[in-house]
Amino acid sequence: MTDDEQQDDRVYLVVRNHEEQYSVWWADRDLPDGWTAEGTEGTRNECLDRIGEIWTDMRPLSLRRRMAAQA
Repeated sequence: MTDDEQQDDRVYLVVRNHEEQYSVWWADRDLPDGWTAEGTEGTRNECLDRIGEIWTDMRPLSLRRRMAAQA
């Protein structure tokens, strides 16, 4: 862990867009357009760990749907 990470006492959210892509966002800021809170809140590392658990297929939702329709 770097010094910056140790001193980062901000609270973060896990956010998801319409393509089911995930990111972290500061909990005290408005969400950017097109993103919704996934439900996880915590440190940056806790949020990144959660993303690692749930975002197992990096392909955007539209691509997954297109590929499934072609199968």
